[in-house]
Amino acid sequence: MHDSSIDRWFYLALLAVLTLWCSLLASGCGSVVAGTTASSHDSGSGSSSSVVISTSSVTFGSVVVGQTASASVSVTNQGASAVQIAAPQITGQYFSLVGQSAGSVSVNGGSSQTFNLQFAPTAAGAQTGTMTLTAGTQTLTVALSGTGTAGLGMLNGLNCTSSAMTKAGTDSCTVTLTAAAGTGLTVSLASSVTAVTVPGTVTIPAGATSATFTATVSAVTSAEPAELTATAGGETKTYTIQLDPAAPGLTLQSTNVSFGDVSLNSPATQTVLLTSSGTEPLTISAVTVTGAGFSATAGNAPVTLQPGQTVNLDLQFDPAVSGPASGSVKLMTNASPSTATVTLSGTGDATSYEVDLNWDPPTDSTDPVVGYDIYRAVGGSSSYQLLNSDVDDLAAYKDTTVLSGTSYTYYVVSVDGAGNQSSPSNLFSATVP
Repeated sequence: MHDSSIDRWFYLALLAVLTLWCSLLASGCGSVVAGTTASSHDSGSGSSSSVVISTSSVTFGSVVVGQTASASVSVTNQGASAVQIAAPQITGQYFSLVGQSAGSVSVNGGSSQTFNLQFAPTAAGAQTGTMTLTAGTQTLTVALSGTGTAGLGMLNGLNCTSSAMTKAGTDSCTVTLTAAAGTGLTVSLASSVTAVTVPGTVTIPAGATSATFTATVSAVTSAEPAELTATAGGETKTYTIQLDPAAPGLTLQSTNVSFGDVSLNSPATQTVLLTSSGTEPLTISAVTVTGAGFSATAGNAPVTLQPGQTVNLDLQFDPAVSGPASGSVKLMTNASPSTATVTLSGTGDATSYEVDLNWDPPTDSTDPVVGYDIYRAVGGSSSYQLLNSDVDDLAAYKDTTVLSGTSYTYYVVSVDGAGNQSSPSNLFSATVP
């Protein structure tokens, strides 16, 4: 027996299935996508496009300060029509877009566009930002995050105690890091010249920020620079040591000496300091002087000075005539150049001095006095010499033969007509300035 109620319910169920199937046909079936979808409609053609972004967030994780981390985000146009995507806008410190032009880009239907991102922290700490994409009338946003960390120390410097070497020896050098090494850092070392040798490597211990090594320097015969190189973790640092040949050297305190005005027959002296300024002993083999009135001595030449030692060059100007005078001192040495010259100058000053003597004639003499004789001793001597060749009939005398800087002592005796002399007068002393 046929149950009409069962037929009716079957018919209704079949009708519902057919209705659902027709609804699906009318609307079209979309793909299931893990990401953000934006739809745009072309009013001219009536077609539609579906833009899907590969991720809604990018986490760069921990990145050592000074280093860089990269990531990429893809945008796929799942529709049939091309979609115009404006240039991405990036916010947040240390985040940037790389390898992308500043303008917009068109993505055809079924095609993708990849955007490359970079996180390059210059300071420690957590950072956040966003990348914003405009596809048609829709806006897509990708959250950005990353953390800058101090990390392990990186090679920061290479320095040595001496920047110049003039003979064989050693130089203490140091490599430094930006922060403490983790489990220890091996630094490769090299020298650009054979005259300077360094170890192949030096290791900075765990927890340390520096390590030292020794550069061994050989003597050179000509000047040349030596560049030391330290390399670790992709970083390279250099330091230059200037190498110069060992040689004696002479430095003069002055190469021009002027004595100024000097009184005749009154020597004036000056001193010039000579320094052995090289890296080998300096020998002054001879000292020669030219010019009237000049003389010089440099110790007991020939003399040898070790590096850094000094000796005085003693100079003298003793003019015998008035007027300007010039001369020079030449020093013969084993330095280069082998001759050093000091120019000399001075002026002989003819300034004259005199000592005026005056005395009272004797009043108690019974023998008439016809004149006087004057005697003089020089510099405290007890030997007196007669100054006047003829008896001086005046009670006064001018001594014009005195010299500057000298002291004199005088006495006077009276003389009668027979040439007899009286007892000496009291002594009189005078010093010429």
